[in-house]
Amino acid sequence: MARYFIELAYNGRNYHGWQIQPGTPTVQEALNRALSTLLREEIQVVGAGRTDTGVHASFYVAHFDTCQSLEYPEQTVYKLNRILGKDIAVSRIYPVATDKHARFSAVSRTYQYFIDKNKNPFTCEYAWKVYPLPDIRLMNEACQALFEYRDFTSFSKLHTDVKTNNCIIMDAHWKDTGKQLVFTIKADRFLRNMVRAIVGTMVEIGQGKLTLADFRRIIESRNRCNAGTSVPGHALFLCHVDYENDTI
Repeated sequence: MARYFIELAYNGRNYHGWQIQPGTPTVQEALNRALSTLLREEIQVVGAGRTDTGVHASFYVAHFDTCQSLEYPEQTVYKLNRILGKDIAVSRIYPVATDKHARFSAVSRTYQYFIDKNKNPFTCEYAWKVYPLPDIRLMNEACQALFEYRDFTSFSKLHTDVKTNNCIIMDAHWKDTGKQLVFTIKADRFLRNMVRAIVGTMVEIGQGKLTLADFRRIIESRNRCNAGTSVPGHALFLCHVDYENDTI
């Protein structure tokens, strides 16, 4: 068996996230079906991680095993894109060592969340419009507090099956691009709903509803009920995945 990494992007609008779920369309299911059709064998792809319903990926990595040797990966990419719907686009397929894993070999993932500063008909499907607009300075102060902690239970979806809620955050900051406020966060792993819950809580800080001291108390409480409301998923993008010894 040979193992291949596949790089892709997807618009999550019509999918219930990445991972296969009974009776609902998912990105993983669509990719399994397309690869199985193309290669004429049962293919099961493994992704770098879950994304929630409606969340997008401007860059995503998965792997699959096949008994075939894909001598012309560029042709495989071309044919695969013709089978897939317009909301999933494969950019690259390449062989890797059989012990390299799209999820477990990843050392970090990066997400971005987009907030429109003004109503914009061209970005409204991929950015959130909130009123009043939060103070970016206050939200960046909250970002600095994130580096003081490892346990982010307060920002995790309840009743998940993970063994630990500890994450190492490597980067977190807000940037004003002129038309949007963009939140970037990088960590070794993320809990379900974590980014959306963090953004929702930070927006309340930026609107003056919570203080930085409140933010720390929320994290230390390890209680999801104390954090802010999760923001809409349509403005969230997984945008990068890093692996040991190389950066894809």
